[in-house]
Amino acid sequence: MVENSLAIKPIGVIHSELINLADAPRQGDEGGYEAWLELTPKVAPGVAGIHVGDSLIVLTWLHQAQRDVLQVHPRGQLERSLTGVFATRSPDRPNPIGLHQVYVLQMDRHHLKVAPIEAIDGTPIIDIKPVLAEINAR
Repeated sequence: MVENSLAIKPIGVIHSELINLADAPRQGDEGGYEAWLELTPKVAPGVAGIHVGDSLIVLTWLHQAQRDVLQVHPRGQLERSLTGVFATRSPDRPNPIGLHQVYVLQMDRHHLKVAPIEAIDGTPIIDIKPVLAEINAR
């Protein structure tokens, strides 16, 4: 198998009061924080059409994750069987892409205040997508 390389460039960074990875909830809906998404000026025009109250999917690069992990005990519970990372939401995986469903609380040019999010301060943002109601209703 031939490996292709690719490059993902961050479009912004998360600013959060959540600083320590150990303090992060497992999922945003389990005590996620409010945070500011600071987008680079180059991609700022991409927020046109986003409004306060919208639901978004924020894709992040979990920069403190372990990239050599292929199996985990789900939710860190050792009594649970080892499971492949692709069957879990573990942040530790070959390509540690985070997936966060959030609501827009406030907007200011290229800054979006969102919640709930469990990503720590300084986490790179790699993309933002809208939650499509008709897809989620299925």
